[in-house]
Amino acid sequence: MEAHHHPENDPAYKGLSVNKGISDVPVVNPYQKKKAKRRNYSVDEFVAGIREGNISVLSQAVTLVESSLSEHQAVAQEVIERCLPYTGNSIRLGITGVPGAGKSTFIEALGMHLIREGHKLAVLAIDPSSERSKGSILGDKTRMEELSVAANAFIRPSPSAGSLGGVARKTRESIILCEAAGFDTIFVETVGVGQSEIAVHSMVDFFLLLQLAGTGDELQGIKRGIMEMADGIAINKCDGSNVDKAMLAKAQFKNALHLFPMSESGWTPDVIPCSAIEKNGIDEIWKMVERFVVFTKTNGYFDHHRNQQSKYWMYETINEQLRNHFYESPELHERILEMEKRVISNEVSSFIAAKNLLESYYAKTNSRD
Repeated sequence: MEAHHHPENDPAYKGLSVNKGISDVPVVNPYQKKKAKRRNYSVDEFVAGIREGNISVLSQAVTLVESSLSEHQAVAQEVIERCLPYTGNSIRLGITGVPGAGKSTFIEALGMHLIREGHKLAVLAIDPSSERSKGSILGDKTRMEELSVAANAFIRPSPSAGSLGGVARKTRESIILCEAAGFDTIFVETVGVGQSEIAVHSMVDFFLLLQLAGTGDELQGIKRGIMEMADGIAINKCDGSNVDKAMLAKAQFKNALHLFPMSESGWTPDVIPCSAIEKNGIDEIWKMVERFVVFTKTNGYFDHHRNQQSKYWMYETINEQLRNHFYESPELHERILEMEKRVISNEVSSFIAAKNLLESYYAKTNSRD
């Protein structure tokens, strides 16, 4: 019988006929090229590729750093350790700002200015919302049209899962890989104003606060702690009818900065109006960063600050590993839920519950030893 034989076409059924159908259409587009399978590199190949400045190898190494799989982490940590001797030769710039301050446009303007001067730039992002959404902000990469295709630029969105501390640690490890790949300038961007500023401040040399003029009280909504962390303030969108407002905002910020105690570095933060769209003031902002680097290297603060950061991240990593080990313990899972119920029903205090859980954890750990 034919594959498309229809009994309705039998002479017995007068006046009824069914046309022959077409053969089954393939599910996969025959014209689509097969995607090349990503190659798995050895540690030696990763290190060699990174040192050569191979962006593809660097991207894959950063992906390993961001992975939560233990086998990926083992390779990533070995690659990082092998890359350490080739790091520390960049200027690390943290950039934060209020929503609507034009951060992406500013980063592209400053980034392209640096690339034209012969620098190699890596832009990394820390997204505090990723802890909830488990997603990363990719919009910045599409908004930075010129920078994202520049030969000497590498843009990487935020790691896509984990606590802010975990995401920040992975970003710091990514800085090490970027420096080993020859990037002499690293931008670490925060998405919005919040807790992520503290994490960014703990991994950069210069912390830049991007502000906006003409929105009413310029100091409103900026936390004192963020102002105190700033090594410099850039007032963006100083163009057109906004120039006078920007100059007024400059005076307000300068007065506010005088109220804060002198920073440990001995540096006095400057306030510079700029326009990322018109490219005005961009050069002055980078010159401020360069002055800061010379000033802090001369008085010894630059190296002292980096040493303090390395120590901070050692303890942060210990805290994160201990916390993960505690909560991932299968023996404690049921006991934690049980204690949770007892705390809610006021049978036991939060502190006693925590003490009992920790004692159980220590007992289990000691018994394994």
